[in-house]
Amino acid sequence: MQLFVSKTRFRTRLLLATLQAVSSTAAMAQTEPIPTTASQSEVFVAAGTFHAEIEGPAVDAAGNIYAVNFGGAAEEFKGSIGKITPSGQASHFLQLPKGSVGNGIRIDQQGRFYIADYTGHNIWRYNGKSLSLYLHQPKMFQPNDLAISNSGVLFASDPNWKNSSGQIWRIDKAGHSLLLESQMGTTNGIEISPDQQFLYVNESAQRRVWRYQLDKELHISNKTLLIEFADFGLDGMRCDAKGNLYIARYGKGVVAKISPEGKLLQEYQLHGKYPTNVTLSADGRYLYVTMQQQGAVERLLLQ
Repeated sequence: MQLFVSKTRFRTRLLLATLQAVSSTAAMAQTEPIPTTASQSEVFVAAGTFHAEIEGPAVDAAGNIYAVNFGGAAEEFKGSIGKITPSGQASHFLQLPKGSVGNGIRIDQQGRFYIADYTGHNIWRYNGKSLSLYLHQPKMFQPNDLAISNSGVLFASDPNWKNSSGQIWRIDKAGHSLLLESQMGTTNGIEISPDQQFLYVNESAQRRVWRYQLDKELHISNKTLLIEFADFGLDGMRCDAKGNLYIARYGKGVVAKISPEGKLLQEYQLHGKYPTNVTLSADGRYLYVTMQQQGAVERLLLQ
């Protein structure tokens, strides 16, 4: 098993470097001013409800939201998963085995949960009754975020935070993994377009978002740069029904909305500065944002 480096420590170093450079660096993502909302988010789940390393939100068919590391600030709460009702009531939902800590969560069309375990190099599956090991891949650095196709095939980002590098994997429905690309930047957010034609992967330290074309067998090709940012970090991301990407901008305290063509459309101002990941409600009305350091969840009304 390879040693892992906490994303929290890496993000702190990244943020300090960003603050030193931001005053003298022109924005790469957009030449025109981008509208930034005054803070329209609401604190949906209060600070301290989750551990400071809250991550990986996902929404089920009933509108419940799930995120990792529920219970409070103590280290003993890492490895848990919390459930949040549509009205904002949070409770303990699931506990991973000792030594495992979750990150990204995805739920398939049958309601099964897939949880990236970055300390154990695992993907866990929970079918509503029991937790089982779906994949153990010792060649993974730290499985981080997950994307899931309509057919149930998973894609996983796999960063090496210590070396600011990373790779991406495809995991078939039998739980077999295939390394798709290595020697990338610090791979983090990962998502599939709603028409299943594109895979998006971002790199936190390099502040780039890549787009791959997907064929019917979910092979990737035609890698192109969708957008690049000059400052702050990139974290988890999701697509809406129109194919727009919502990206957590760690350290900037915003969620960026990116068109399928790579145009920065909007920045949504948050209360906190350290969003780690996002997920959409089933009807697309709300965006839920996990907030590091606070152990909170914020909610944005999109429509």
